[in-house]
Amino acid sequence: APAAASTAPLPALGDSDASVLQGLAALAPGSDVGSWLVHQSIIPRIVATVDAMPRQDLSPFILPVRPAKGSLKTQDANGQKVIDTANAARYAPYVKAMQAVDSQALVDWYVHSYPLFQQAYRELGYPHAYFNDRLIAVIDHLLAAPEPTGPLAVVPYKEGFAYADPSLQSMSIGQRTMVRIGAENEAAVKAKLRDLRARLVGSGLHKEAAAPAAATTTH
Repeated sequence: APAAASTAPLPALGDSDASVLQGLAALAPGSDVGSWLVHQSIIPRIVATVDAMPRQDLSPFILPVRPAKGSLKTQDANGQKVIDTANAARYAPYVKAMQAVDSQALVDWYVHSYPLFQQAYRELGYPHAYFNDRLIAVIDHLLAAPEPTGPLAVVPYKEGFAYADPSLQSMSIGQRTMVRIGAENEAAVKAKLRDLRARLVGSGLHKEAAAPAAATTTH
């Protein structure tokens, strides 16, 4: 990221989309971040999506990133539909871009931009809580997602599919997504999340926000 990113004055939250888009694009050079991101209310969308990850569902209208192209790829095996191993390729560009981002540069950008994240979290309905505590709790939640081996059976559900295994379908939207992207992608995402978590804890933000952590990890 540009060196000035750590010292440049922050825009107002409502006027931050252009600088946020520029900052994120600089963190992931050579990727297609600009076309993946929804260009309106980027930080509020990130905050709302992070907050919703441990719940059963989230509205697609709050997502900061456009969904992967295409639909879930399945194949027939032993009389049931399972997720095709080729489905993981739909998420590969996102995972590749994430791996290419320098973790410390991303954390530095986040720390600098943190007042905007905190304001968005307050406006989401948490006036006495810290977004950074919620972020770390959600990272821990995603890291706890299971790592199934073998084909994952699915059944028709609404306009798509649901896991045939009730224990998988009852997981949060965040953990269901971690499993759906495929074992290799899940391992890569978890490795990045562990790295980011360690750097976030070392950034000082988590220490400052530690006191009210219990209030932000039970949503």
